[in-house]
Amino acid sequence: MASLKNLQERIKSVSSIQQVTKAMKMVAAAKVKKAQEKMEISRPYSKNTQDLICRMLPQVSNSSISLVDKRDVRNKGMIIITSDRGFAGSFNSSVIRLAEKEIEKFGKNKVQLFCLGKKASEYFTKRDYNVIESFYDFWKDMTFDTASDISETFIKAFMDLEVDEVYVIYNRFKTLASQDLMIEKVLPIDFTDDYNVKNYNYDYEPNQESIVNTLLPKHLKVQMWQQMLESYSSEEAARMIAMDNATENAKEIIKELKLEFNKARQAAITTEMLEIVGGAEALVD
Repeated sequence: MASLKNLQERIKSVSSIQQVTKAMKMVAAAKVKKAQEKMEISRPYSKNTQDLICRMLPQVSNSSISLVDKRDVRNKGMIIITSDRGFAGSFNSSVIRLAEKEIEKFGKNKVQLFCLGKKASEYFTKRDYNVIESFYDFWKDMTFDTASDISETFIKAFMDLEVDEVYVIYNRFKTLASQDLMIEKVLPIDFTDDYNVKNYNYDYEPNQESIVNTLLPKHLKVQMWQQMLESYSSEEAARMIAMDNATENAKEIIKELKLEFNKARQAAITTEMLEIVGGAEALVD
């Protein structure tokens, strides 16, 4: 049985950890609320932009729009969105596992990676994957310009024929307690399943082709912004849940240690009393 001093030190240590996890939970709760507000505001704009493109795209010749150009897929680009920090349960590991599975399925040497977040960048760089771009240390001050700059890198890779398809893997925010692990095709843009077959009698200025060519890059940037907001909200929600679980676990450990401490103290008191009684009896004899 551990000594009383040792048990006291362990109780003190676990109590300190509990205070830290409780504070981290509160910080994460505040951050997820702000991130959720931004995410919900951006969703309607993203959806309306896609609807507008879907309305016009069937009436425009695809040969004049490079971002919808379907090719034989020899090389793929993969955008992997994780966080810069840990303490978020399986948030990062689930994304990395899915990314590894998809990469190995197509061929490690034929996939170019665009890593968002230190966790993905460090993991795939150390294992000699083909990491083309890494972005991190931007989550705290993330803006639409950040998403725009990131989008330019994989748009350029697609336009320069370095990759023939681009996918993104990230966590989509569902509720505070759960996130959906997503893999979505980014390029070439294909809204075939979303086309609205209604015949809209609209006039477009200057013309549909010019509008679509202008909207498509903007749409990709808006989608990237939306996916980053979804991922950041999911990260903070996962961290909040993980820290809440850690706080509860610390509470249970403290309870068990205190019980063990009380048993050890009672055993020590009993031993001392027996020694006193034994000594008194020896003196009487």
